[in-house]
Parts: sequence; structure tokens; C-alpha cells
Amino acid sequence: MPLARDVMVTDLVVLRPETSVHEAMTLLMSSGISGAPVVDAHGSVVGILTEKDCLRAIFPASYYQEPGGSVADYMSRQVRTIQAETDILEVIGLFLRGPYRRFPVLAGTRLVGQISRHDVLRAVEAMW
Repeated sequence: MPLARDVMVTDLVVLRPETSVHEAMTLLMSSGISGAPVVDAHGSVVGILTEKDCLRAIFPASYYQEPGGSVADYMSRQVRTIQAETDILEVIGLFLRGPYRRFPVLAGTRLVGQISRHDVLRAVEAMW
């Protein structure tokens, strides 16, 4: 059975807390992704910004006709991460038991990739 490291994506779009939420939304859209990890200056995961978080930024910004604030203002700070050595069956269980669509993947405390539901389905399909 593959591990998270065998299935994860390593070419990541990574955001910084101080990036403007408007710039982050543009990056997510142009990259065709629905969320990205947020890392601090040391490369530690401090949050995740998703499409849903971006939608929350749109409401108060509607008066100004442009989303305002930084990624830190809207990112989800409670980030569920997994280790690169996590068995794919355990990853499937985490997806089934929770609302998450993606997990940042760590080697120790260092961000090394991200795994999504789509990545898992693609790996399982290749095994069948």
C-alpha cells in the first residue's frame, strides 16, 4: 500500500501570512487549485487558505469592490497535517471522517507536499 509521500504533490503553491488576500485569490484561481498552505518565514505551516476562506473575505470587501486584508486575516489556523509516512488507507480514513479536502504533508515539522482527495483517488485507480 502506498504512503502519503508516494501520492502527494510536491510542486506546491504556498502562501505567506502577509500576502494580500486579493493576490492569494488570484493565485489560487490562476493555478486551478482550491486551497494552499500558509507558511511563516521559517517554512512552518501556520494555516491554510481555501476557497471558502476567500469567500468570507468577499462579504466585508463588497463595499470597497476589492477584497482587503491579508491571508492571515482569513486563513484557517487549525490545520490538520499528516506525516509523509502515513499509510494511504489511514489518509482515506481521515478524508472520510472529516471535512478536509487536502492535507499538508510534513516530514517531521517541514512541509514537503500536499495530498488531496483527488490525489488519493488517482493513486487507487492506478492500483486497480
